[in-house]
Amino acid sequence: MDSQSPLKLPVIDFTKPELKPGTHEWDLAKGQVQQSLQHYGCFEALFDKIPLEIREAVFGAMEELFDLPLQIKSRNVSEIPYHGYIGQHPKIPLFESIGFDDADVIEKVEAQTRTFWPRGNPSFSKTIQSFTKQLTELDQMIRRMILESFQVEKYEDEHMDSTGYLLKVMKYEGPQTSGTQVGLTAHTDQDVVTILYQNEVNGLEVQSSSGEWIGVKPSKDSFIVIIGESLHAWLNGRLKATYHRVMMSGDKPRYSLGLFSVPKAGYMIKAPEELVDEAHPLLYNPFDYAQFLGFYFSNEGRYQSGLKAYCGVQH
Repeated sequence: MDSQSPLKLPVIDFTKPELKPGTHEWDLAKGQVQQSLQHYGCFEALFDKIPLEIREAVFGAMEELFDLPLQIKSRNVSEIPYHGYIGQHPKIPLFESIGFDDADVIEKVEAQTRTFWPRGNPSFSKTIQSFTKQLTELDQMIRRMILESFQVEKYEDEHMDSTGYLLKVMKYEGPQTSGTQVGLTAHTDQDVVTILYQNEVNGLEVQSSSGEWIGVKPSKDSFIVIIGESLHAWLNGRLKATYHRVMMSGDKPRYSLGLFSVPKAGYMIKAPEELVDEAHPLLYNPFDYAQFLGFYFSNEGRYQSGLKAYCGVQH
């Protein structure tokens, strides 16, 4: 399939001050969210709550972090697969990433920052936490709209309380060639919702339902919203997780941030009974996210659908 597909992702405006639950503007945006997610599993969101100076500072902070020696970056380890430092991987040599768990909580960010700078780095910590905290507002608006769309908003408090926030900062080296090289292989995310923000270097592609790859070129004021496997399971298959990848060309590095809403350890992901009926039989048995991740990454590439292999219901 041609990766320069002319298809474009829907753009949804979240900047209107009157965008509050129960308003006409809210219902309009909610309808657009549902339609976009059913057709693409993702969309582009216009969101202006993060001041320009924070959005610019976050890329400076990322450069400072990734410029550290490898032995320092490698100190960032995590018990959860793919939350710690990733880099120097033969399959994805252009890619590096570092995860910050509970990145909306300043004390947690400061503690992790001391992994890299033992005396701390207050401006780095504050930039990472401020960016995350303000972006969680967009995540929660979108998830509330999704729950309302499927008439399961009575679970909203439980649904929001069951997740924490991982912020992943990612760097893709420019391959220094005119040809295109893989920055990150095609995959779905395993979380609830992913929100991506990038610098001016493009490369993200998402796969449409017909199998075409759509090159995504967001503006500096927009974010890409992608559905993860955990939400797909919780909604009993009503929405699908989107395959996406990064293809790199040229000589400039691509910096990207991903806000991942991740289920907390010990919380069992289970579809509400309202979403299970004869037309929609239960697809997955209840599962713990961290345990599923352990299975998923230890069997990487062995199954087309790791979730189905792990806890799929046999019909």
